[in-house]
Amino acid sequence: MELASISLTLCALLVLFMGGTLWVGISLFLVGFGGFIIFTELPFGAILATTGWNNTSGSAMMALPMFVWMGEILFRSRISENLFKGLTPWMDRIPGRLLHVNILACTFFAAVSGSSAATTATVGKITVPELTKRGYNKSLTVGSLAGAGTLGFLIPPSMMMLVYGIIGDVSIGKLFIAGIVPGFMLAGIFGLYIMVRCLITPSMAPAGAEQHTWLQRLQAIPEILPVLVLILAVLGSLYAGWATPTEAGAVGVVGSMVFAFTTGDMNVQVLRKSLMGSIKTTSMIMLIVLGASYLSVVVGYLGITRKLTLFVTEMGLSPFMLIVILSVLYIILGCLVDGFSMIVMTTPIVLPLITAAGFDTVWFGIYLVLMIELAQITPPVGFNLFVISSINNDDLLTIARDAMPFFSLMVLATALVTVFPQIVLFLPNLMK
Repeated sequence: MELASISLTLCALLVLFMGGTLWVGISLFLVGFGGFIIFTELPFGAILATTGWNNTSGSAMMALPMFVWMGEILFRSRISENLFKGLTPWMDRIPGRLLHVNILACTFFAAVSGSSAATTATVGKITVPELTKRGYNKSLTVGSLAGAGTLGFLIPPSMMMLVYGIIGDVSIGKLFIAGIVPGFMLAGIFGLYIMVRCLITPSMAPAGAEQHTWLQRLQAIPEILPVLVLILAVLGSLYAGWATPTEAGAVGVVGSMVFAFTTGDMNVQVLRKSLMGSIKTTSMIMLIVLGASYLSVVVGYLGITRKLTLFVTEMGLSPFMLIVILSVLYIILGCLVDGFSMIVMTTPIVLPLITAAGFDTVWFGIYLVLMIELAQITPPVGFNLFVISSINNDDLLTIARDAMPFFSLMVLATALVTVFPQIVLFLPNLMK
């Protein structure tokens, strides 16, 4: 059969199953089965067993539940409340004042949670009611939370980077290191935007806000210190070469438990809820990864990846034009499926194109995470929109409108790392 006919058949099956409200992972499995049954005579059961084992038995996959569990423990502790208290005294003289707490708190929490949803929910439960009560502009409050909440995927450790590294056979350590500069660059862009908006319209950050002395600022440092220690323990052990990603995740779990004990939040009930939450999240991710891996095997057997790579190569597209086309496709895809699905469904097909165009696979991992961040705040399935809606009861379109300026800033950040790839590759290259 022609490439177009095969591709259209598989896409039609995927739309049929996912449109029928089946789970994403199950839909991917069924499309894989359909591809094998319709187009080949291969033993699809034996291939499923081999694919399942190969994609779950590696040590790198063990890092995933560790970081998920760490995030679940921190989600149930008072880390966000302490961060708000600790950061507030340092923000009173900056244009935008406490609006920057959204950015900084999300940045700090992103560096220990690895999850965008956990970052948004944990920080938002504290900052949105508090900032609204103090008279800060609600639209900018919600928009900055929606944008900064996505930093949970970009600032390491990141579950998205883990999944991409496993599927694309890319160094997870290098991916983590590559996310540092773009992550803090994006946080800086968000902060700069808030300052400019509040200088133009001072009423967005109410005047006469409380002033703090340097003594109060110094006294607030202990509220932030446990988070900084946890960041150093997790990322420091990884970057110094003392721990693998899995071991660094275990360090994070132990550190988060110690933090929860010191704040008095850890008990049998919290431990049970954090374990159940991590099991459910990890199982969901694993099901999607397995389904997509099985589908990617079908795509490989049918020669779709090879033919598509050859087709795009023969088109003579410039590397930047390829990125523009992929960006449009990812933004559209992000309106329809979640980030994990975006990675596992597209990486086996797109990665050969990227490699053929001369792009670095580590750089592409960060680019892909930025695309997923955009998907987090695009309706109708932008997950951060649902999280924020559960906090302030606004409808999704209102929250998406509030997040639109930060969506544009993320597009700008993506353009910057594309034009200047050393923003991403400078630190990983130091590892060579």
